[in-house]
Amino acid sequence: MVSETSLEARQLVLPLFVREGLDEPKPISSMPGVVQHTRSTLLEAVAEAADLGLGGVMLFGIPEHKDATGSGAIDPSGILNLAITDVVAEVGDALTVMSDLCLDEFTDHGHCGVLTPDGRVDNDRTLAVYAEMARAQAHAGVDMVGPSGMMDGQVAVIRAALDAAEHTDVSILAYSAKYASAFFGPFREAVDSSLQGDRRTYQQDYGNAREGVREALLDVEQGADVVMVKPALPYLDVVRQVRDAVDVPVAAYNVSGEYAMLEAAAAQGWIDREPAILETLTSIRRAGADIVLTYWAAEVARLLR
Repeated sequence: MVSETSLEARQLVLPLFVREGLDEPKPISSMPGVVQHTRSTLLEAVAEAADLGLGGVMLFGIPEHKDATGSGAIDPSGILNLAITDVVAEVGDALTVMSDLCLDEFTDHGHCGVLTPDGRVDNDRTLAVYAEMARAQAHAGVDMVGPSGMMDGQVAVIRAALDAAEHTDVSILAYSAKYASAFFGPFREAVDSSLQGDRRTYQQDYGNAREGVREALLDVEQGADVVMVKPALPYLDVVRQVRDAVDVPVAAYNVSGEYAMLEAAAAQGWIDREPAILETLTSIRRAGADIVLTYWAAEVARLLR
């Protein structure tokens, strides 16, 4: 009766990976229980997510071919855009269909934007591609786009592009405070990342909390419907500060490294797995997150039942 923090299926979003050219799901070795889906097994996963009452799914596409500009991201026949249409047709009335709006899965250099001749990310050229990507995903039927590249001004450009294309009902989940983190490692296996170097020139310094709040406020001003902190567990203080600063819903991404650590410890018998998962996700909610993206979303929904 007096419990202060609840954990409910509707608050959880399940990230899902779909890979072009697969005949069967491919396990991700560093994330036990998580796979790269085929287009058909993706539909089975989202149907289960809808049945479990999850709040949404976040789709990531992995193309067979990459190039310097990430052209597969804006191709209507690209794997992510096809997957969006598939998923919306399957479960679009039952949960929120979200899609990653970033170039890192589609570029042969693995960065989140297009590069200058000397190898730096070109912020403004990247924004133009993000606008095209937003229109392509909206045309495919997505409910909510998730710009994760941390380019300056990305939310304003995407909102303007969507509105100009009469997709005013497509909302934006802004990756507002995304840190240059060591906890993203397993995700890079999950998306077959081609990253060369690091992303410290555009993702945030992990020592900075006030900057995370400032970025969230800027995204709200530019039209974000939801703002997000990523990763979650090492940044619970930032989640709380962002929650106190904004008047829109706040999300937090329980990332691949956080998932892998707990799974590895549980596999060794060092911690009790299911209670640890529930405690972990409740801590993120307690810090102030209204929405939690987590690879445990379906399993936790079953546990909560």
